[in-house]
Amino acid sequence: MRTVTGPAERIVVVGAGLSGLAAALHLAGRGRQVTVVEREPVPGGRTGRLDLGGYRIDTGPTVLTMPDLVDETLAAVGDSLAGRLDLVPVTPAYRARFADGSSLDVHSDPEAMTEAVRAFAGPSEADGYRRLREWLTRLYRTEFDRFVAANFDSPLALVTPHLARLVAMGAFGPLDRKIGRFLRDERLRRVFSFQSLYAGQSPQHALAVYAVIAYMDTVAGVFFPRGGLRALPAAAAAAAADAGVEFRYGTEVTALARSGTRVTAVETTGGSLPADAVVLTTELPAAYALLGRTPRRPVPLRPAPSAVVVHVGTRQRCDTAHHTILFGAAWRRTFSELITQGRLMTDPSLLVTRPTATDPALAPDGRDLLYVLAPAPNLRRGPVDWDRVGDAYADEVLGHVADRLLPGLGGSIEARHVVTPADWARQGMIAGTPFALAHTVAQTGPFRPRNLVRGTENVVLAGGSTAPGVGVPTALVSGRLAADRITGARVPAAGAVPVAAR
Repeated sequence: MRTVTGPAERIVVVGAGLSGLAAALHLAGRGRQVTVVEREPVPGGRTGRLDLGGYRIDTGPTVLTMPDLVDETLAAVGDSLAGRLDLVPVTPAYRARFADGSSLDVHSDPEAMTEAVRAFAGPSEADGYRRLREWLTRLYRTEFDRFVAANFDSPLALVTPHLARLVAMGAFGPLDRKIGRFLRDERLRRVFSFQSLYAGQSPQHALAVYAVIAYMDTVAGVFFPRGGLRALPAAAAAAAADAGVEFRYGTEVTALARSGTRVTAVETTGGSLPADAVVLTTELPAAYALLGRTPRRPVPLRPAPSAVVVHVGTRQRCDTAHHTILFGAAWRRTFSELITQGRLMTDPSLLVTRPTATDPALAPDGRDLLYVLAPAPNLRRGPVDWDRVGDAYADEVLGHVADRLLPGLGGSIEARHVVTPADWARQGMIAGTPFALAHTVAQTGPFRPRNLVRGTENVVLAGGSTAPGVGVPTALVSGRLAADRITGARVPAAGAVPVAAR
């Protein structure tokens, strides 16, 4: 594995999002002197926060999986998840509601889910679910540590016996077709393939290797920290500070000082910070601008679809699950509209999250908090004038929620905040999408933008647009991979169990 050259004692991490915090924790745990520079007054990055009329709103991700990765990250400095977060399992992980009026509670417990599938679609589908669960578990154990959570210097590094196992498992065929070998019921196939949208692909075009996301959701389980997802970066930052990491909030990076191919200092609005090595977790265009170099690629980078998010505080309590997926009838057409045509969904599928189902303290007494996510084309694919139509589209989205899930919702709203692709773009996100680059074949594994950039000896990239990709678990892994590029891969302690074996 290639690593940065020369001395690497003083490290500057640019950005206090999850990847930057993970990098800082791993580097500090390996004895490096670490300074984190963050333009916002608090840590979090995409895991943002907003307080509105007594409602404590998470403006970024709402689904937390793989808490062992959080524990592993904190353990880098001798800390632990149990000592920093009050993490609650979300049961059911999701509630799926379909256009035909049927619904299914999705459980991570195998027996509960088998019985739920049997009652929903019959014994043959329950048997198919058990076989699918076994396949997802084998996929994860084969794939995660050796492919997702590993640095690659070239595509040739993929050629291992483990790659042959993945090929034999059908991991490089279409996701939808692979799920269909286990489940015939179209509704069930959606439950185990909609996660491809997180990777910026339709189930028909995503590789089956991305079924690993379905493993994280439906097998490993979904969790929620009391205090909201904002509690995760707050806990990581507190553990890093206790380990000696210096944080400079409200500080912007203006330039990188160089001597030949080495960066010698990070110039900021608060002064110059000498550096032996730098971890950049900014959006990819901003990182390349600071480096003064954009690597050449045979095909242009393709951003993932975006989303409109409507945060709603209501005077009424809502009798819904923590996470509800409202599936529209036009499933295939929806992906075509979002990804190919660059149009708004004509028959929307929506994610409705009620964090107050698990932590009522996130809203004033007797109130509820809702987060409604509607996938939308990114700004490069769909030139929608969001500043003109954003509020009207939010009204339309909430109308669907009222019609299909929460009658009377509109009359109970007392707080509302809308985020559109234009707002994501103003935050610096490529093509106005919080989901970074799509996981196409040309943007997967060693074909994704590298975390080492040619022409610069001592700068490493981290975050959703580089290895391994988008999501809370992968952001944490990305930070560790960046640290490995600086110090060399850390050898696990004797007796330690790799994540994929747990």
